[in-house]
Amino acid sequence: MASLAWYSISGSFDTIFAFANAQLSPTFYASTCPNVQTIVRNAMRTAINNELRIGASILRLFFHDCFVNGCDGSILLDDTATFTGEKTANPNRNSIRGFEVIDTIKTQVEAACNATVSCADILALAAKDGVGLLGGPTWTVPLGRRDARTASLSAANAQIPSPFSSLATLITMFSAKGLNAREMTVLSGGHTFGFAQCSTFRARIYNETNINPTFAANRRGTCPASGSGTNLAPLDVQTPNRFDNNYYTNLLTQRGLLHSDQVLFNNGSQDSLVRLYSNNLATFRSDFAAAMVKMGNISPLTGSNGEIRRNCRTPLESNESSNRHPRSSRLR
Repeated sequence: MASLAWYSISGSFDTIFAFANAQLSPTFYASTCPNVQTIVRNAMRTAINNELRIGASILRLFFHDCFVNGCDGSILLDDTATFTGEKTANPNRNSIRGFEVIDTIKTQVEAACNATVSCADILALAAKDGVGLLGGPTWTVPLGRRDARTASLSAANAQIPSPFSSLATLITMFSAKGLNAREMTVLSGGHTFGFAQCSTFRARIYNETNINPTFAANRRGTCPASGSGTNLAPLDVQTPNRFDNNYYTNLLTQRGLLHSDQVLFNNGSQDSLVRLYSNNLATFRSDFAAAMVKMGNISPLTGSNGEIRRNCRTPLESNESSNRHPRSSRLR
């Protein structure tokens, strides 16, 4: 993921959020595609066996989808003649990955249940399985999202938190999505696995002072002060392919890789929560699972909104499917 973070919601949003939440159901495909969760899980197991890193990549893909106009599969869309998609936005360009895995899952789901399961729901299920198969918690995913027909480069550039964000900025940006400060901090724990590019942490390891000197020196060994910024480093140096709570332990010793990681433990409002998660794995796991469900319910397209794509990279043509409806406003 890029940087993960979130804050308090107003009463009016709570009301609308509850309504949006009610549109989704864990049993949405019980009669129309009863094996969808098994198909997704088996495909994710195969993908992770081929590359352990892909679990974290799919989780980041889901996060970046949900933060741009809701969890609607828009990040999966390629550019078209009528819009520029989100794949080349600054937070995604040359770093977001896992599209081929989602393509594979979609093909398998389509073979079992043609034109039934949305790409947005497939991504939500795949993110859950990517966490669970690498040692993390599992949760019940509410289903019934439909797919966006368009994507927004400008929204992706504006709405996804940066790895250079301050704590205040993270809290504000997550608040805009209906996620509170505790949820921001626990979802940042998604950085307990996966890797980041040198360009995202170069300034931290060369310029910042709230960093363990040995850790900084080690990171400089693969991230030069100038030049290419594509070299990778683990977000969690101990267990980069395992979902655990070492991320928080690292913050306690100033070994957060990204600026937006270390701001969670820097004499600020989230210090006590970082200590809690570093000492209590069970609390981290349960809080993370609950926050993932909440994030997955950001502004879903339901009912007659959106569509069910046959190919996650392209919207349906206007004459291709009878399930296409006039575009309606999103739930807000």
